[in-house]
Amino acid sequence: MIDPGALALLVVAALVASTLAAVAGFGGAAVLLPVLVAVFGVRAAIPILTVAQLIGNGSRVWFNRSEVDGRLVAWFALGAAPLGLIGGFVFATAPLSALTRLLGAFLLGVVAWRHLHPAPPGRMPRPAFAPIGAVSAFLSALLGSVGPLMAPFFLAAGLVKGAYIGTEAASTVVMHLGKLAAYGTSGVLTGSGTLVGLALGPFMIAGSFIGKRVVDRLPERVFVLIIEAVLVIAGLTFLIGG
Repeated sequence: MIDPGALALLVVAALVASTLAAVAGFGGAAVLLPVLVAVFGVRAAIPILTVAQLIGNGSRVWFNRSEVDGRLVAWFALGAAPLGLIGGFVFATAPLSALTRLLGAFLLGVVAWRHLHPAPPGRMPRPAFAPIGAVSAFLSALLGSVGPLMAPFFLAAGLVKGAYIGTEAASTVVMHLGKLAAYGTSGVLTGSGTLVGLALGPFMIAGSFIGKRVVDRLPERVFVLIIEAVLVIAGLTFLIGG
């Protein structure tokens, strides 16, 4: 039985996490995962997070459905589906600290590179998202979420605002399905964990709705600046915290 105070904290964290993710396309896991870890422990927290994120990302796909780049998602899925499944099986025994710090350094380097060598919109070809999907899905299965890792590539494909949010969310749904299949098969995702993730679902959907209204009112340049700010924060967090 979850303590009422912990339950209230989980609900607030889910709503804030989903709203942030609906605005920036990622960052929700950084809000929700620490709360889940505090309540359930690391090994249980990541599968629960995946269930909640599946619902949250699915709702963002729906709210931005008219702007989703289906061709990009298809290429992404080609690499993400098998590697998400493999990463889910590796998760149970993988040492994560060094990998997390490496990811943090990469994110900071990406922001610096974007400013030193800005790429024109549309430069990233759609077939390139097959290997991007493979790497992202594998790391996501280990770390819980790698939205900040994926963000620079989606931006380099020329996607902004609703197109970025919806396409990134649809790609992430593919990753989560593979991960959940592996988590369930290996016994990491329990029935009670599934119920917790599902219970957080309505608050993830509410956050997606709120975030969509914010994104629709943001100038494109401000939107990109918000994403870069979250990238820097996530990079420093991963690098320092491990």
